Amino acid sequence: MSESLQHLEKRIQAELKELEIALERIETGWQRAQTLGDDFYLDSVALNLHGFYSGLERIFVRIAEAIDGTVPKGENWHQALLLQMTKEVAGVRPAVISLGTYERLNEYRGFRHVVRNVYTFQFDPAKVGRLVTDANAVLSQTRRELLAFAQFLGSAR
Repeated sequence: MSESLQHLEKRIQAELKELEIALERIETGWQRAQTLGDDFYLDSVALNLHGFYSGLERIFVRIAEAIDGTVPKGENWHQALLLQMTKEVAGVRPAVISLGTYERLNEYRGFRHVVRNVYTFQFDPAKVGRLVTDANAVLSQTRRELLAFAQFLGSAR
């Protein structure tokens, strides 16, 4: 198990680096959308916001598989997985994220669903703007909690 925990710890750290790149692309695309008034940049921002949440969700799925031994199933599995990460598993692991982080990430989870299910010309620029404005703080908060969890993994080996 210790080798799989080490792999998970490294995977979390690697994914966080990728999320930094997604965040840079979100911010750059948003600046261009605002400056140039070009809706195609809004599409790019939405796609990168989708990738931003999907990257976090990949981390959560790996934790659920490797440590919890179960990934939620069914229609609302994305929401259930995010909620699962707020729960301590007694004698196994602490909560991965706080309830405050859950609430903030849940907005990105919901937007991920929108990106997958509507035409890009239907995106609400004001909603996208709110998500862009909060993304840096959300990643910072989530990064702190995930790195603390990765540290837990390191000490559990």
